[in-house]
Amino acid sequence: MPVKTAAHEPRLVRVAALMADATRARMLSYLLGGELASAGELAACATVSAATASAHLAKLLDAGLVACEPRGRHRYYRLADAEVAHALEALALVAERGSHESTWARPGRARLREARCCYGHLAGRAGVALLEHLQGQGWLCAGASAAGPVFTLSESGGRGLNDWGLDGAAWQARLASLGTRRQAYPCLDWSERRDHLAGPFGSALLEHFVSRGWLRRHDGERALDTTPTGRRALGWMPH
Repeated sequence: MPVKTAAHEPRLVRVAALMADATRARMLSYLLGGELASAGELAACATVSAATASAHLAKLLDAGLVACEPRGRHRYYRLADAEVAHALEALALVAERGSHESTWARPGRARLREARCCYGHLAGRAGVALLEHLQGQGWLCAGASAAGPVFTLSESGGRGLNDWGLDGAAWQARLASLGTRRQAYPCLDWSERRDHLAGPFGSALLEHFVSRGWLRRHDGERALDTTPTGRRALGWMPH
């Protein structure tokens, strides 16, 4: 009788197993905010010892799910890239298909749903509202690239960015470049199940809103708050 060869095991089996562990899942969720975190901070968020956290982080590093950045004597961790962030939120979308509304109606998730940081860009109701505003004003135009959907910035969008204190011409040029890294593209939002704006352009807008004091971060939290100044400057932002 012919000898049966072992079936090929897809790489996603290993990746899924790594994400399925509760401790590692808490660490990865913590890093979704896009901030760098120390091993101690990740141990605290996962409620495990420092030694246990180090063992889990070594596995995540080996799998390419997180990256480590030395800063002086300290080491800080972040998600490896936007693809990992999108995979985590896609899994959350699938996991909550039958309980989405009840899950997001819980008080603990209310602030996250209003506005949060997702791997450096704005998500939640505020993120969806931002993309709708940019498209509704004709600032962003939908297009396509080999890597998937993209947005380009119109002339009116460049002028609008100038009014916000950004270099509109520079961003027009960046968004028009169809290189290997998309600068602006739609991303399905975990809580709203509609698209928000992702990519370096989305991250730059969030950083700008925070630097202007229009949005406020809180240490250790993904949730963001809209300030009174932000509500005046960004009239489209949900209140």
